[in-house]
Amino acid sequence: MPKLACTHDETKPSAQMNLLDRLDRAIGSLVATPPVHFIALLGLCAAYIQGGLTKLLDFNAAVAEAQHFGLPFAAVAAGATIVTELAGSALILTGAYRWLGALWLAGFTLVATFVANRFWEMQLPERFMVENSFFEHLGLVGGFLLVAWLDLRRRYGASIGDSHAQPQLHE
Repeated sequence: MPKLACTHDETKPSAQMNLLDRLDRAIGSLVATPPVHFIALLGLCAAYIQGGLTKLLDFNAAVAEAQHFGLPFAAVAAGATIVTELAGSALILTGAYRWLGALWLAGFTLVATFVANRFWEMQLPERFMVENSFFEHLGLVGGFLLVAWLDLRRRYGASIGDSHAQPQLHE
């Protein structure tokens, strides 16, 4: 992926920085913080936490939902969904094997999207809403892949993909 050229030079006095460099510094100091990072991860996991807890508290409804989508062994599918949504979110939010939780929820979301949002089988106007949901869920998959990628890059450094890279474990 190409990098945008940054005209900012740490050695330049502030008066020589362009407007975007100043904005970068101001916004970065507010947004690139641990609390905002956690809030972003919590937002990404919010629907999975809510869904997992709702299914856990009303397991019969979770089984009925699995049956609605034609899943075999609906009770097992409902239980696996609860574990996936809650455990995957916990891994992401605690940072313990964050990459694993992110890949787990990405895979789950991708499969669930094709099971639950088959817009190509529908007519308008129902198709419109389901198609939007389908692509929104693909966006979640992308978000989870980005979380996994960032976590693995943090653990292995910029040399990830290099067959000789050694983990740089932090925390």
